[in-house]
Amino acid sequence: MISLILVSLLATYIPAADSVPGSSSFVFPPPGASGDEAPLVAFRIPDGDRIRIDGRLDEAVWGRAEPITDFTQRDPVEGGVPSERTEIRVLYDRDALYIGGAFYDSDPSGIIGHQRRRNAGLGSDDRFMWILDTFGDGRTGYFFETNPAGLLGDGILTPGSGAPLNKSWDGIWEVRTTIHDEGWTAEIRIPFTTLNFDPAVDAWGINFQRTIRRKNEEILWRGYRRNQALTRPIHAGRMVGIRDVSQGRGVEVRPFFTTSGDQGPAGGSGAPDTGADWRGSGKTGVDLTWSMTPSLRAALTLNTDFAEVEVDQRRVNLTRFPLRFPEQREFFLEGSGVFSFAPSSSPSPFFSRRIGLVAGEPIPIRAGTRLVGQVRRSEIGFYQLRTAHATLGDAAAPRGVPAEDFTVARLKQAFFRQSHVGVIYTRRAQSSDGWGTPDQHTIGFDGDFYTSSFLGRYNAQLEAFWVGHTDPAAGGWDALEDRTSRGVRVNFPNDVVRFHSSIREFGEAYDPAVGFVTRRGFRRTQPTLAFSPRPESIDWIRQLQFQFFFEYLTDLDNRLLTRTFQIKPLEIQFESGDRLSLDFERQFERLDRGFAVYQGAEGPIRIEPGDYEVSGWEMSINTAGRRRVFGTASLARGEFWSGDRTEMSGSVSTRPIPGLSLGTTVQRNAVELPQGSFTTHLARLSGEMEFSPLLSLAGNVQYDDVSEVAGLFARLRWIMRPGSDLYLVWTHNWRVEPLELEGPGPGPGLGPRDGSGAGRRLERISRGGAFKINYAFRL
Repeated sequence: MISLILVSLLATYIPAADSVPGSSSFVFPPPGASGDEAPLVAFRIPDGDRIRIDGRLDEAVWGRAEPITDFTQRDPVEGGVPSERTEIRVLYDRDALYIGGAFYDSDPSGIIGHQRRRNAGLGSDDRFMWILDTFGDGRTGYFFETNPAGLLGDGILTPGSGAPLNKSWDGIWEVRTTIHDEGWTAEIRIPFTTLNFDPAVDAWGINFQRTIRRKNEEILWRGYRRNQALTRPIHAGRMVGIRDVSQGRGVEVRPFFTTSGDQGPAGGSGAPDTGADWRGSGKTGVDLTWSMTPSLRAALTLNTDFAEVEVDQRRVNLTRFPLRFPEQREFFLEGSGVFSFAPSSSPSPFFSRRIGLVAGEPIPIRAGTRLVGQVRRSEIGFYQLRTAHATLGDAAAPRGVPAEDFTVARLKQAFFRQSHVGVIYTRRAQSSDGWGTPDQHTIGFDGDFYTSSFLGRYNAQLEAFWVGHTDPAAGGWDALEDRTSRGVRVNFPNDVVRFHSSIREFGEAYDPAVGFVTRRGFRRTQPTLAFSPRPESIDWIRQLQFQFFFEYLTDLDNRLLTRTFQIKPLEIQFESGDRLSLDFERQFERLDRGFAVYQGAEGPIRIEPGDYEVSGWEMSINTAGRRRVFGTASLARGEFWSGDRTEMSGSVSTRPIPGLSLGTTVQRNAVELPQGSFTTHLARLSGEMEFSPLLSLAGNVQYDDVSEVAGLFARLRWIMRPGSDLYLVWTHNWRVEPLELEGPGPGPGLGPRDGSGAGRRLERISRGGAFKINYAFRL
């Protein structure tokens, strides 16, 4: 019934391609015609003039550049006149591009600039974002953002995918900002050595977006339609005038030094703490980067340092499938966008955390090379790395890991304006002086066909992929069918109506050696339809959303394994930025093999094989991050296998003073099953003091009662200058053990003091610190 209602609404609100825009409150607007607009002309700084990056725009040369001022509202009124004036100027000299932004504000006291840490999310702040399409092809580019506090945020734009922005890239550039009586200004310098570009291209793509957070107002220079986006370079404007610039010799040398020490229980993680000696180590190494051409960059890393300067967030897993944690190591983050492979379908033939990490523990990497960039209309990515033999675990249960060689190669060939086809290859093998499994090879092909002018005005996408890999134990490439995955996905991602549907098939033995697989041995069909009107007659609501999701998953003999119906009868996005949503779900699951859902003190609680049909609901609330105190809350209740489950989660964050943020996140699962009941808790306390955009102190404490481990992580980061960093890191982990007291009364430990004699105590598992410094020299 819901699907029939949504289809009827679609028929009502989707106009014919030649219908008149504006004939309905919910019709799709026509695409922008930014290619016909006047370009921005970059002004060359005269020889002898210099720009001091201080956020003031007081050098005379800024006044000689013609500003752009023709911005247009996207929200709250698409096509509306901005409520505040904005002026952007662009200068350049032989070595760098300079951008000056003047963001006028009739109420300077309302300017919001909470965040200072690099790449922190700016959903809470006023912000200025811009992109540079340095090849002028409307496909790839660089993303930058800042706020009134001078935050540095950046990323890489990748073509075609559903998530075109990869913020893992950290470029070397500078920004300074100033808040004054008329608003705020930003002064930016981006060295040409930071960018890959084609010197023969006489016009770059460029676009700008400003957010006025207290009004939830978004304005853009080009591509302001809601079916468009700043992160789609195809909708950008043009910048002309860039000529006779230099990337220098294109060589960057980044030496590093790290030293660390740690201490654990002498008898292993399960033994009493008898005061083991501290273990220390030091390491020096170097990363070399060479721009072989202005658009193709090679890197060599020696004695590679993958010291932890981030920590994975703790999660409680009540499923039978593995959890996937994001990559956080710099060597694999830079240029990582080219390795994206059919991201909406997740076959994941390459997952970089399979290199140099085993069960979260680091493996030494002796050396590695990387090549990323663009050659004409081709994107290229290549890794070659060698890991060393290592012994993991503690003295009580050591385990050896062999030395291995890893090869990853990726090619994406562009065609039309926004589409590509690609191939990926990986190899994992024992190194010549190591021991382990024979060579394992993976090869995959993907295609992403994307257009912003479907039926004249809509976005549409077709994504397809195939991946296969060898198995040395099964004869290499023989019997390949069980070791393949394949699929196709159609997508209609537009503002009012969104639809996508996919068909995927993963073989019974699909397990690429350098990839990540959550589930295998299935065939899956999954359509989703969402309708998101914007009721202009209700001024306190910005947008509504109604959604229907269906999943039908069988084994490869077409035997039903999973069937899921999800209905979102209503989601409300308020003009204030708050959000409220309600979801219902009904699911059938056939379980062929049992699994332990929880490990209790009296043994595991198992889910037995069988057929299960369950239903449930969830309500969630998110408050706007622009407030001094904000948070989220959700409540989910429903059947869980043969029993019931109630999940409550929430978070509260506050920014009492500029630069200081404090937050807490809690999650509670209460599960009742015929074979036993249990409750899990997860808690995380976090805090960060951002003294400036270049100096921050962050930390968190995490605990869950499944692992019964509490962990402290603290990190001081000082960006001495862009590209050169100093880190101080401290970690401390405790196992929370039950404590039986001989009698009531005070004593060491945690827990009740009610006379029962029961309590909790902390047993140290490990603690340690690390110091790391790297410095970038550009030649």
